[in-house]
Amino acid sequence: MRVYLDMCCLKRPFDDQSQARIRLESEAVLALLGASERIEFLRAAALDLENAQNPLPPRAAKVRLWLETLPRVEIDAVALTDRTKELMALGFKNFDALHVASAEALGASALGTCDDRFLAAGRRQAAILKVRIANPIDLARELI
Repeated sequence: MRVYLDMCCLKRPFDDQSQARIRLESEAVLALLGASERIEFLRAAALDLENAQNPLPPRAAKVRLWLETLPRVEIDAVALTDRTKELMALGFKNFDALHVASAEALGASALGTCDDRFLAAGRRQAAILKVRIANPIDLARELI
């Protein structure tokens, strides 16, 4: 299965683990990352761009190290911009729209996120999306 994890997922293991939900999502993300023989993870420039804006350099460096293990596929900029604008008009936030457009262009089966608003927007617009948006716990249950 081809999976695109957004930055929220990739940073989740570095969050404060005192809340049960954060701990469970962290474990799910780590389990997914550990199942790379069954899952093809996808990387687009959107991930590198958002990670570069991380205000915590040690966290950004760890995420960058993982991202660099994946080949970055270039996506047609005009098509990506057009689709991102369409998604923003449907209510997706800037980076969320860019991640959906990137995941769709890369042929992802699923896009993982821990962001509740992003998940809700994905449910509302599921009929017109070319990728399923899911919480990492649900993805881990399905794939591992």
